[in-house]
Amino acid sequence: MLVFIGMFLVILLQLAHLQLFSSEYKDIALVQGTFRKVIYPDRGIVYDRHRNAILQNTTIYDLMVTPNKLKGIDTMAICGILGIDTAQFHKKIVEVIIKNGRARPSVFEALLTENKMARLNESMYKFEPAFYLQERSVRSYPYDAAANVLGYTAEVDTNFLKKHKDEGYVSGDYAGMTGIERTYEKVLMGERGIEYWKRDNKNRLTEKLEKGKFDTSAVAGQNVHTSLDIELQELGEKLMQNKLGAIVAIDPKTGGVLAMVSAPTYQPKYLTGAERRKHFSELFLNPALPLLNRTVSATYSPGSTFKTLQALVGLHEGVISTQTTVSCGGAFYGCGSGRPMGCLDRGTFNMQSAITVSDNTYFATVMQRVINNPKYPNIDSSLANWDRYMYAFGLGHKLGVDVPSEKRGNIPTPAYYDKSFGKGKWGFCNFRSVSIGQGEVDVTPIQVANEMAYIANRGWYITPHVVDSIEGGDKFEILEQYRQRHSAIDIPDSIFEVVHNGMQGVIERGTGGGARVPGIVVCGKTGTVENYYRGVKQQNHSFFCAFAPRDNPQIAIMCVVENSGRFGGTYAAPIVGLMIEKYLKDSITDKARLARIDQLSNLNLMPPRIFAEIRRQDSMRHSKDSAYLFAKGYIKVVKDTTEIEDDDDAINKMIKEKETTKKEKEKKDSSNQATIIKNEAVLPDNKRKPSNDSLTKNNR
Repeated sequence: MLVFIGMFLVILLQLAHLQLFSSEYKDIALVQGTFRKVIYPDRGIVYDRHRNAILQNTTIYDLMVTPNKLKGIDTMAICGILGIDTAQFHKKIVEVIIKNGRARPSVFEALLTENKMARLNESMYKFEPAFYLQERSVRSYPYDAAANVLGYTAEVDTNFLKKHKDEGYVSGDYAGMTGIERTYEKVLMGERGIEYWKRDNKNRLTEKLEKGKFDTSAVAGQNVHTSLDIELQELGEKLMQNKLGAIVAIDPKTGGVLAMVSAPTYQPKYLTGAERRKHFSELFLNPALPLLNRTVSATYSPGSTFKTLQALVGLHEGVISTQTTVSCGGAFYGCGSGRPMGCLDRGTFNMQSAITVSDNTYFATVMQRVINNPKYPNIDSSLANWDRYMYAFGLGHKLGVDVPSEKRGNIPTPAYYDKSFGKGKWGFCNFRSVSIGQGEVDVTPIQVANEMAYIANRGWYITPHVVDSIEGGDKFEILEQYRQRHSAIDIPDSIFEVVHNGMQGVIERGTGGGARVPGIVVCGKTGTVENYYRGVKQQNHSFFCAFAPRDNPQIAIMCVVENSGRFGGTYAAPIVGLMIEKYLKDSITDKARLARIDQLSNLNLMPPRIFAEIRRQDSMRHSKDSAYLFAKGYIKVVKDTTEIEDDDDAINKMIKEKETTKKEKEKKDSSNQATIIKNEAVLPDNKRKPSNDSLTKNNR
């Protein structure tokens, strides 16, 4: 009797524990009878300066799988719908188990096409509860422009999750990878919501648990307003078709970026949808580097556009006056008759006329006087002072633009020359080419456009930025840095007036006539930039920068056309002129001007070496042989150059495409010289001249 009573009490107590105090079986029952559905929010909409939506959202579906519920699933049927075989099916299942475990839902196939969605909807009941459709808001692009500025989103991978482990991301989330999608990720992403649904005995969803009592709503991302003029951006991209280079246009009063064109580019929608990884691979391996945002990541010698800054320094330091004249008999002989630096501008010039005709001898003389200025105790001090001016003009350091992967460029320092020549063993003649924007000086296109804003404003600039405002407030205090004026050196307006006069002369009487705009006074400067690739001289870059109108500047702009083989006034100047006209007049109606747009856009100036590399890749099928490209170092070079962040899954997939079938071929190929295409614009060491002696051409 005691044993019976004891057993009864144990059972009674256990029942009481299970029903009144323990939640273990309740939780199990709840899991079996309910479904937790993640609601992904809409990302914030992006508008241009005229409130045109240039980046918005559309709805698409992911196919989700929970591996531990696969028992009894009609594998052949779902494989038929998805267009895969059973081996691929099992491989994907293994991948999601490794990535996210057996019990947690994972993306089996992302961003389903409309055809697959239609077929799945008809048969989805066959694949439940292991599979279900997850609604997702993805990006759509009303305009086929500004891909490098806007950036793209992609599913986060393990590397991304490690780098951002405390930011709430989980497997299956999407995040901005490049462009303002990356910079303003916290603003645009929004907050995920959760819904709990009841299941019936056939695992079908019936109604919300407790009428939605436990649900949390998704919160859409904040909308952002940019300074971009999407029509100006479209025009710039049209003009730069079949070319390498960049255009950057800035509102000098606000620092807002009006256009940011990197050429070549790609359609923004190309990196969305089910084919995203395939398209990414194509762009990634393209030798013209369309994924490289040249506006902030490419560096160039500025050529003669640099002379305007030399004028400011020389006048402010007092080593020359506006009436100082220098005579040129065909070359600069300031470093001895045996090492002349040639020019084609014979005559005697003052500051204003020297800017207009872009006389090399004049500006070499100016910098020589700045460097040898007796008020400084030694050349180290005078060069350091010159550096101070360059940094104040926005060169030699990152400006802080709100587009990722900005490069700092290069302004040579005393330490640099000490390392190159030995302490006390160098002087002006070792770097005289810097005086005309060649040699060791490097700039990014955004820095050159900002330099024009600085000159237009007569001594100040606001850090260039794409985003002007955020709806609902700047919660993360991102925009504060884009409200402050930078004016580190106080240069009198009278000095800027002289430089403006010379730059106006460039347009009206000099080498920049192609940038003339009827009824608008434009101030500009051409540059013809020598460059080298692997020690071999390439075709010159065409450089031009300007601001307009002179009296009330509303646009500061630059353009570089790489390896065009002509002067700065040949291609870059007319492109800038058309961009200025479009922005200031809102439209271009003159038939001759419209014909000029078509002429420039149809002009193919792609360097021959790019076509040669494309043909080589095609002939050897390297575009499909990722293992070969990886072995040769090509993929690493491209990744380092473009700074594609956190998309390693796509790259790893390319690397694994070819495994054992070509091992012998790869081993043989690896003994040959590696062919790695690098853009000279981002490899300053490769474009240096072998010596100053080779600098004999006039740099306009």
